[in-house]
Amino acid sequence: MLSGWRYRLVSGMGAVALVVGSVAIANHPVAQRLAVVVPVFNRLPSTTLSNGDLALAIVTTLFVVIGALVPLFKPRPRRVLDTILLVERRVVLAAVALAAIGYFDYTYRLPRTTLVLATLTMAVLIPVWFVAIRRSPRVDPERTVVVGDDPSTIEEVAQETDVPVVGYVAPSMLADPRRSPAVTDGGSATDGGQVPGAACLGGLSRLDEILIRHDADAALLAFSHPDRGEFFGTLDTCFDVGVPAMVHDQHADAVLTTGVERDEFVAIDLEPWDLQERLLKRLFDICFATAALLVLAPLLLIIALAIKLDSPGPVLYSQERTAEFGDTFTVYKFRSMIPDAEADTGAVLSAEDDDEVDPRVTRVGRILRETHLDEIPQLWSILVGDMSVVGPRPERPELDDDIQQSVRTWQQRWFVRPGLTGLAQINDVASTEPAEKLRYDVAYIRNQSFWFDLRILLRQLWMVVEDAIGFLR
Repeated sequence: MLSGWRYRLVSGMGAVALVVGSVAIANHPVAQRLAVVVPVFNRLPSTTLSNGDLALAIVTTLFVVIGALVPLFKPRPRRVLDTILLVERRVVLAAVALAAIGYFDYTYRLPRTTLVLATLTMAVLIPVWFVAIRRSPRVDPERTVVVGDDPSTIEEVAQETDVPVVGYVAPSMLADPRRSPAVTDGGSATDGGQVPGAACLGGLSRLDEILIRHDADAALLAFSHPDRGEFFGTLDTCFDVGVPAMVHDQHADAVLTTGVERDEFVAIDLEPWDLQERLLKRLFDICFATAALLVLAPLLLIIALAIKLDSPGPVLYSQERTAEFGDTFTVYKFRSMIPDAEADTGAVLSAEDDDEVDPRVTRVGRILRETHLDEIPQLWSILVGDMSVVGPRPERPELDDDIQQSVRTWQQRWFVRPGLTGLAQINDVASTEPAEKLRYDVAYIRNQSFWFDLRILLRQLWMVVEDAIGFLR
């Protein structure tokens, strides 16, 4: 079982060899003659490349295919079928890119017969290769690092697992000068630190470096209480490095799990969406936000002028919201209340709350809320990547903290980027029903796709039109 840099090196070298071999096979005269015998390919010309043309075709194909296969070079645990489907999608994506390159620039054009044969060959050989070297969806019992914030919890986790533990990573505050040398955040104490029999590998700020340096196969999370800062920051780091993360089953309700368990530890699903879906989703977000801002630009000016004429104060209102992996970002909306409304009353009014009798809402603000026009500035948050068009609606951090007291699994919705609208919104489920809202949000995460997003968006736009017509009446 390969791990860490060895997996990256072997998988990359194997992919390069298979791509070069596929182009060489497809370009061979025998393969070309056999291909045109097949009825499906009999209309394709038999064309072979030589010398410089062949070298250029190989380099072009390598550049495109290896670029498409980049997600597979991370040593993440995958099932056989998932590996095959992921590779096939990447190969098809590369073939489309190669065809597009040939269409726009004849210099780098791969002959049609060679392109078809090379694609078919890669679609057979490359999946076999990645299945052969893949990591099965379980903790590799070779090198595991425990990451936590409490010495007793770290020690408990280290003792309960039968996976060899290299050491632990914890905040620098856990260093105890009476028992071990002081450990600075990112430093090292090989004589055990505060956990008897375990080596302190360093602080949380250097977690990514530690996981790579020690060639960790998995990270066991040992936080006394999963919190937004350190717990989800650790998950974010594991995701970036490509190291599987596992949590004790007593904390499994705070995360999305893959369903793969090892003794008392549950594997965390750090990437509930396929990378191809994430890229397509991001491309759609950018296109939608850009087009909407351009089309609505005149309306933005009218709304800004109306707000300034209606009441003194800024045009925009900013608020902190919870983002992916529990981080926070600033969201902007058109101001619909009098300035410092929350400071005057000591209450916070959400766009989803009832504002029929709230004196803080301005005349223009009431129109903006009823027609959802106050949400338009959030298109900027989508454009810069803080939000997505479709996803779990972001909440204020303080509201998240309150909801977690009654709904322990609320943190599951932090595994994806928040959205302007979502499955809960089109089903008229608000934050006043957190358990029901979470059920819709998790269902969306598990079933997300481009077409699912499109259906949700179309439904939301229809609801906005209905609300606007109802308000005008």
